[in-house]
Amino acid sequence: MTLLTIDWVLLTEKLLLVVAIVMISLVIAMYETYAERKVAAYIQDRIGPDRAGPFGILQPMADGLKLFMKEEIIPNTSNKLLFILGPCLAMLTAMMTSAVIPWGSALHFKMFGIDRMVTLQVADINIGILYIFGVVSLGVYGIMIGGWASNNKFSLLAALRGASQMISYELAMGLSLIALLMLTGSLSMKTIVEQQMTQGVWNIVYQPLGFLIFIVCAFAECNRTPFDLAEAENELNFGYHQEYSSMKLGFYLFAEYINMFISSAVMATLFFGGYDIPFFDEAAHIASWGATPVALLTGFVFLIKIAFFIFVFMWVRWTIPRFRYDQLMNLGWKNLIPLALVNMVITGALVLLKQNHWHF
Repeated sequence: MTLLTIDWVLLTEKLLLVVAIVMISLVIAMYETYAERKVAAYIQDRIGPDRAGPFGILQPMADGLKLFMKEEIIPNTSNKLLFILGPCLAMLTAMMTSAVIPWGSALHFKMFGIDRMVTLQVADINIGILYIFGVVSLGVYGIMIGGWASNNKFSLLAALRGASQMISYELAMGLSLIALLMLTGSLSMKTIVEQQMTQGVWNIVYQPLGFLIFIVCAFAECNRTPFDLAEAENELNFGYHQEYSSMKLGFYLFAEYINMFISSAVMATLFFGGYDIPFFDEAAHIASWGATPVALLTGFVFLIKIAFFIFVFMWVRWTIPRFRYDQLMNLGWKNLIPLALVNMVITGALVLLKQNHWHF
């Protein structure tokens, strides 16, 4: 088998994996809208969507069809190129973050007559967390460009709010992860999962405060209630995407739900063992069941963890009222950043004590 053939097989595997992840992300984002409306209805003692299909299960498809069929409107006074680029950039950055997340253990099957072990991860790079932070920081431009290019003062104000909010909370989020990296010693997402599997204890046990800071910052990064100041309808009409219609609006709305999905995946990976199944001997079951069934099971368990965090996002939205903008910024700068620094110092001290065998 030539080296060129092996390269083509590897490229085919990665392309199939990328297509699968993109399709799954889009389907999950679609049905997150359905789940959100059902969760809201349950909390408010209502029924929720129940007309399109049994139990309203086809409602996301009806919403998607509505967005596709709506008239495309581009304001005359807008910057047309940037107006189109904004939602495209928001959607692209939302999807790119999924590349370094390990979605399960390795599949085993034959392709072109070759036995292959295919890892359910597009790219296992040794700076996976830095990659996610870099791509997420680019997502600010999607919001900022969309709000500015609209040539609408309400859109611009909302975009400024969203950008300053995301930049502020990225600091506390990054500091909370530095404490985690002191324990793991690696920026690779797969290595972090494997460490948790090897030691049999998830990182949430060692970093409860770091996780709390991270999840609060994740709410702010995703522009979710109680931090949805960029979409405060009662203050700014409709937020940074006020002038958008049809699928451009759909891209912005989809990007928010995909960000929520990816944020949940990152939290599950870093703090809750990723695709690790508690009290499950993966090696023994691979020997008896085979690699592929175990990989599919680990991927399914990972999706269950993600679904739990998505539910938390929705639960908080329909439970807690929105912050004022000054409260939002005070929480980020005066509370979360000092807490993250304290957590980092304590973690560093404990790591140092452990390295010195707990002796002063």
